[in-house]
Amino acid sequence: MGLFSFFSREKKEQLDKGLEKTKSSVFDKLTRAIAGRSKVDDSFLDDLEEILVTSDVGVETTLKIIERLEKRVASDKFLNTKELNNILRDEIISLLDESNNNEEVRFDFSKRPEPYVIMVVGVNGVGKTTTIGKLAYNFKQAGKTVVLGAADTFRAAAISQLQIWADRVGVPIVSQTMGSDPASVAFETLQVAKEKNFDVAIIDTAGRLHNKVNLMNELSKIKRVMQKVIPDAPHEVLLILDASTGQNAIEQAKQFTSATEVTALALTKLDGTAKGGVVIGISDQFKIPVKYIGIGEKLEHLQIFDRRAFVDSLFGDTE
Repeated sequence: MGLFSFFSREKKEQLDKGLEKTKSSVFDKLTRAIAGRSKVDDSFLDDLEEILVTSDVGVETTLKIIERLEKRVASDKFLNTKELNNILRDEIISLLDESNNNEEVRFDFSKRPEPYVIMVVGVNGVGKTTTIGKLAYNFKQAGKTVVLGAADTFRAAAISQLQIWADRVGVPIVSQTMGSDPASVAFETLQVAKEKNFDVAIIDTAGRLHNKVNLMNELSKIKRVMQKVIPDAPHEVLLILDASTGQNAIEQAKQFTSATEVTALALTKLDGTAKGGVVIGISDQFKIPVKYIGIGEKLEHLQIFDRRAFVDSLFGDTE
């Protein structure tokens, strides 16, 4: 069974509310573009391209969606607006299916002799610390024990902010003074996690992109030092991106994926932006699973990314 994977009515309502700005700004335009169409012609495809690109889906991904749509309507007889809406919905979901290999977020603790280690990366201001707090909350709600590691030692605020979240969620934190070696903090965190038999250790890292080589060296060092305690750590490298920055989030993803092996993505602040289409573009371009989306400020507003529920929410009810 996937961890905290049940998609309840309450979660659906939270998702619908969190995506309101993207839906009203972008996908309502799509509904209007589809309305009254009896066929997919050049005029409609031009409108569709403009709508998707301006929603930060990205040019490359937009062209893929249009190509899929053209092939589909060439073989399937197009009858009405609702059918075209459903075809487009299906093709976007299919595109997301190909880009994500995680049907559920699974953590099999029963077969894990050592703590599950998540190293979190991302630039400052994207909601990294907030996401760590919410992720710790999710694990704790699922009955798992969690310890946080404050390995972003370049800013005093980063350590204090993570401490606030640790206190709020009710989980322990390992921290040192500002300016300490980040790898030392990660090492100590994993020692504590292993000695006290924690289920999960979440390691925060500094969010700097001023020099890709320095970033690569720093993250590589943290990994090497952690592996002295737990040989296969980290088990996941989670990149946090701010969806409200649109194409800038894609640039950040390029930087981090070239500096380290990113295994999962989390898109934050979807509730405050009309650029929710960037989730589709990032998922398609990087072929890295989008595991989590942030759709509000509350602890429970970090959701497992359910791609069908996400697309359904954007398009609205089909009935």
